[in-house]
Amino acid sequence: MNQDGDNNYYNHDYGHNPYYQPQPPLPPQLPAGGSGNKGSGHFLLGLLAGVVITAMVGSCTYVGVKLYLMRAEQSARTISGGGDASGELVSDETVKKLEALEEVIQEYYYKEEDISTDAMIDGLYSGLVDSLGDPYSVYYNEEEWQDLMQTTEGIYYGIGAYLSLDPATGLARIAGVIPGTPAEEAGLRENDIIYLVNEEQTQGLELSEIVSKVKGEEGTKVHLTIYREGESDYLEIDVTRKKIESPTVNYEIYDNGVGYIQIREFDEVTTDQFTEALAVVKGSDAKGLILDLRGNPGGSLPVVVDIARALLPKGLIVYTEDKYGEREEYSCDGRNELQIPLVVLINGNSASASEILAGAIKDYGKGTLIGTTTFGKGIVQRVLPLTDGTALKLTVSSYFTPKGNNIHGTGIEPDIEIELDAEKYYEDDVDNQLERAKEEINKMIE
Repeated sequence: MNQDGDNNYYNHDYGHNPYYQPQPPLPPQLPAGGSGNKGSGHFLLGLLAGVVITAMVGSCTYVGVKLYLMRAEQSARTISGGGDASGELVSDETVKKLEALEEVIQEYYYKEEDISTDAMIDGLYSGLVDSLGDPYSVYYNEEEWQDLMQTTEGIYYGIGAYLSLDPATGLARIAGVIPGTPAEEAGLRENDIIYLVNEEQTQGLELSEIVSKVKGEEGTKVHLTIYREGESDYLEIDVTRKKIESPTVNYEIYDNGVGYIQIREFDEVTTDQFTEALAVVKGSDAKGLILDLRGNPGGSLPVVVDIARALLPKGLIVYTEDKYGEREEYSCDGRNELQIPLVVLINGNSASASEILAGAIKDYGKGTLIGTTTFGKGIVQRVLPLTDGTALKLTVSSYFTPKGNNIHGTGIEPDIEIELDAEKYYEDDVDNQLERAKEEINKMIE
């Protein structure tokens, strides 16, 4: 990891703090709202939950940051906080106020064992990023950053399900289930909403926090309380964790000579996996290709660009624009353009990088899109690892399809719209969207 940049440390001389004058504690106050009973109005939140994919489209840039530290009694305290009239984030006033808040917590908070300096420091950083109001910008502490790095390498310990987050309700949704994993064995389904993890609320947590609760040591169990559309009550499901080696690409050659490639997400391992799959399809003299991007939450911008270069004609793939109007273009030389008919499957869980690929294919008329309108995430995140082992994921630009369309908030409409028949899919193992894609590719071949 790049160690450039400075770490600035300074000591704060404790003295009179105008923000904190010891006072008799106020009478206890009961929190507003219900008791949190699973049978209460919280269940209705499941009906309102949408999907927000937090998997980023972006590159990984190593930067140094200035970490402002102060020493409080015997522990180092990390400064981050509100501003003052001068617009400075860190000032004498914010330092004093943080000292006051800490002293009040130490003196009056009723559970001494719940007070954690490390947790408060992480909370300061997370709160700073949360103040942007952008659900895709996230602060990762050291453990969360290591977990994220491990996941993008295609290996982790968990249940084998892709999760997304709805920022309006703070509930996690299962965006996809990896075949042959504990999630599939336990009966979890795409679009299931996770309400509780081990009887603990997940509403309002960052996706990384929910993921860390779901993941765990191999052989241990996690208890999930699930809302599923069509069920009259919550489902209580136990899943045993194990090591997950997640293939991001699956492929098959059908008897009629049509190739099928499914891309689950765009991670570091995806380019090689897709290259292998496409080589098998081409080597079998396939007459056509079905590309399945359903449930693909996105991932790395360089990876999706590499894959697009194996399919598209010469020209622009995607371009981005940042806050300064600076434009960055990603193009294809057309030397590897796919020469057989192409059908692309999409749905409401296809987001971000998968929309870049689907959008470029649609703009060039290179293939027929079948399914339902995509999620609509037309912005780019960049992960900025910091020199202390933590990281920041920040939205840095918008992206546009070759024809200049920004699909943020609207998504990409299919050429042929068809909803998944969930009853047939889960009860009879019949994928009506895939069957429609097969029909269309056969027409194109004939």
